[in-house]
Amino acid sequence: MANFVVQLPNNLRLRSFTVSSSSNGSTPGVPQSAGPVILELPLDKIRRPLMRTRANDQQKVMELMDSIKEIGLQVPIDVLEVDGVYYGFSGCHRYEAHQRLGLPTIRCKIRRGTKETLRHHLR
Repeated sequence: MANFVVQLPNNLRLRSFTVSSSSNGSTPGVPQSAGPVILELPLDKIRRPLMRTRANDQQKVMELMDSIKEIGLQVPIDVLEVDGVYYGFSGCHRYEAHQRLGLPTIRCKIRRGTKETLRHHLR
């Protein structure tokens, strides 16, 4: 096992995580056989296919904005990665709070999925 520190552009927060070395061509930092990985992703790289189906509670968004400004995001949003594309289906209020605060990235719990998994989420 190896420890890495990843710093994404426009992001001052450093996150460390553990990955196993692999010769199967998998993406470094997001092991195929391991569980979810926590990373900061740019907001504009996360597709939100269900965003138009419901409105967020604006009071909750405002409360989250205040909390994020004061202590940062405490719980990462869940993101599904399929073929290098990131999809967010939960964390709608946290995502909008980050957008409204003008933050370029958000902490995500990323798990890999198949196209079939993605189709299941879109039903």
